[in-house]
Amino acid sequence: MDLRLAWSFLGLALLPTLSIAAGKCERLVVTGSPDAPPYLWQDPQNPKHLIGASADLLQQVAGELGIKVELLYAGKRSQALEEVRSGRMDMLADTPLTVSELESLDYIHPPLLENDYLVWTRKDSALIYNDVQDLPGHVGALSEKSRLTPEFVASTQQNLSLIRTPNLTQAFQKLLLGEVEFVLAGRYAGMAMAQTLGMTNDLIARAQPIDKPGLFLAVSHNSACNDPWLRGQLAKKMTELPASGLTEAVLQRNIERWNTQQKQPVSAPKQ
Repeated sequence: MDLRLAWSFLGLALLPTLSIAAGKCERLVVTGSPDAPPYLWQDPQNPKHLIGASADLLQQVAGELGIKVELLYAGKRSQALEEVRSGRMDMLADTPLTVSELESLDYIHPPLLENDYLVWTRKDSALIYNDVQDLPGHVGALSEKSRLTPEFVASTQQNLSLIRTPNLTQAFQKLLLGEVEFVLAGRYAGMAMAQTLGMTNDLIARAQPIDKPGLFLAVSHNSACNDPWLRGQLAKKMTELPASGLTEAVLQRNIERWNTQQKQPVSAPKQ
């Protein structure tokens, strides 16, 4: 038999297998932080699910790939991480890149979102801020839930005086009461919280980011969906997102969504 003809037959024989390999993952079970608006938080009407900007963006890109995504609540951040490590869930939707987790997760580059951390002060503050070098000697606050880059933490932990608070609400309250001079908080998380607390007219976010940690999609090594096709297609979509203009619109929409929910009376969630 002609060698070229033999290879043609072989290629045709492999086509179904290749199609199955590329299309074997039709559904991704995804989780993430349950208390990080506007990126992710529990749906008050259906607490088994997560909603937010990360969820919306992932649904958008996965839909374009023909993949269904289910964003499920798996507990607090550490529990969500363990569910994905084990392979019981396929992916984290909003995780910072951590070297230690490379043994169990494949991070999709570039990140789904960049979380600019800004210096927030009262509008009447005398603090002059241009960069991080202006902060030593001033007392600030930082939520324990913040996810700054390891490089930033390592370079500033000896120089910055930061009070750790259980959450961003308490950090902003300390700022308003004058107990601290500044708060380090994400641009959009800070906007959402300031609006929720009615502090929008009292606080100001300095324009220059102090840190820019990425929020990545990360696929478990133990996920049946983890294959080169999926990782490659998601990376392509992540590369296209910044130029699409979609990210900013989705973030603003979810800030409004969060604020609307905070104003609504608590109702019985769906069962």
